[in-house]
Amino acid sequence: MVLTMNAFVQCGLYCGVLLLAAKLLGRFMADVYEGRNRRSTCVLGPVERLVYRMCGVDSSHEMRWTEYAAAALVFNLVGMLALYALQRFQPFLPLNPRHMGAIEPTLAFNTAVSFTTNTNWQAYGGETTLGYFVQMLGLGVQNFVSAATGMAVMVALARGITRCNSEVIGNFWQDMVRSVLYVLLPLSLVVGVALVSQGVVQNFDGIRQVRLLEPVRDADGRAVAMQELAQGPVASQVAIKQLGTNGGGFFNVNSAHPYENPTPLSNFIECLCILLIPAAICCMFGTMVRDTRQGWTLLWVMMALFVVFLGACWYFEQQGTPVLARLGIDLHPSLLHPGGNMEGKETRFGVVGSALWATATTAASSGSVNAMHDSFTPLGGLVPLVLMQLGEVVFGGVGSGLYGMILMVVLTVFICGLMVGRTPEYLGKKIEAFEMKMATIGVLAPIVAVLIGTALALATPSTRGLLGNHGPHGFSEVLYAFSSAGNNNGSAFAGLNANTPFMNVATGLVMLAGRYWVTVPVLAIAGALGRKGFTPPSAGTLPTHGVQFALVLISVVLIISALSFLPALALGPIVEQLMMGSP
Repeated sequence: MVLTMNAFVQCGLYCGVLLLAAKLLGRFMADVYEGRNRRSTCVLGPVERLVYRMCGVDSSHEMRWTEYAAAALVFNLVGMLALYALQRFQPFLPLNPRHMGAIEPTLAFNTAVSFTTNTNWQAYGGETTLGYFVQMLGLGVQNFVSAATGMAVMVALARGITRCNSEVIGNFWQDMVRSVLYVLLPLSLVVGVALVSQGVVQNFDGIRQVRLLEPVRDADGRAVAMQELAQGPVASQVAIKQLGTNGGGFFNVNSAHPYENPTPLSNFIECLCILLIPAAICCMFGTMVRDTRQGWTLLWVMMALFVVFLGACWYFEQQGTPVLARLGIDLHPSLLHPGGNMEGKETRFGVVGSALWATATTAASSGSVNAMHDSFTPLGGLVPLVLMQLGEVVFGGVGSGLYGMILMVVLTVFICGLMVGRTPEYLGKKIEAFEMKMATIGVLAPIVAVLIGTALALATPSTRGLLGNHGPHGFSEVLYAFSSAGNNNGSAFAGLNANTPFMNVATGLVMLAGRYWVTVPVLAIAGALGRKGFTPPSAGTLPTHGVQFALVLISVVLIISALSFLPALALGPIVEQLMMGSP
């Protein structure tokens, strides 16, 4: 009972603070993108204008959707090439105290694609692979601009919905600069300082040698009395990786490392940051379309799905495993121990904190972890897997989560329109054949990429030899890897060795498909809706707010995911749970 109350308090406090902060931040973001926030403009306006002058950007020039998409794609391509070059030339760069070598070409390609697409999948250990210069100028910069790209695309979609008979949807450069300058940078500064106060490392020191309290022996039986502790500019990286739903860790074990996440308060702050901006963008969207009910409806849909999956993950992990129960081990929570399945979890966070983080990081496209998902129970690990396979629309990435959910809204109003024999509409804009084609491409592209990637990997003999486990769990490791890549999440079942030429190239291509085969259709929809006139609501118009529409939307999201992935899930975590329960 004590731990159950602890779970309710932790999760309830988290959701309450999230909703309050999202409302305040969402209103601020809407003012920023619409140029109404005078206080911020007075302080940061000169900096913004200086950036435009230095880059030769005319911020008053608005773009058609094709021009907006081209600007976004070219900018991301240049960033990807620059990050690739930084990794390849790492030995010649400064701030490399451990003298890290050049990154292997396929791994450099995978990492460049990963951080450019806001996936932040890492097939390497950060502290043993990359120097501080590449971490900051390469990964750190992409953490900001990849998140800003998703936010800019979402703002363009909101404009397309609200404008009438317009050929333009805004200026990509202005939207991206404002995303970084007014939202991501100030929040990262505040969060970074807060994390430093909790003990998160922020320096340029090299390896520190410390003496172990109790000497141990290595695999060869030799006594080990000293340990090497990696350091670096960690807090600044952690702040933006959480706020931008990036997720790439400075250390290999991510936010399970005490230098990245040392205290319960730092754990709460970092976990809150994962969903803060995705939730706020829902409120921002309602303000920008002049109907706050629309934003709150989408936010409550996301929150309802999140709470259900959080409860399921916590329940399955708290039950522990049948194998331990048959051995007579006490799995019930008490004041002395948390009970349940503690394998792969930090004792300072326990089952509740680990389940909350795992649910939040896969509901959003963050991918940061404070526990090893590979050690979850089969059904506990099913929860983060399914959350990614929903299309990263339960909050999702900054910007990308909401525009992914709006694609689901387009499908929902189309289905409802067929039911009542009326032309489907959304916020006064008719949804016609072109919008449906684009929405279908945006929804199906990640699904197809995940399934094809998983099938090819399992059909490749060399890949099957990389599995840490065989049978259903090994299948789950591969399915999780491609689900994470295709939905731009970045977390992993750690049992799979993904750093091979085939896996680096395959997951890299899946990341590209999962990001840009959604982004371009969304911008096409924004352009198409912006060219249309406004249709006043009538007695037969389907309301797209309220409980009834929310339930239909939830049903569509779940049905599409189930039809796409249930057979694969049955071969992985579901059959593994059945096998685990058998004697």
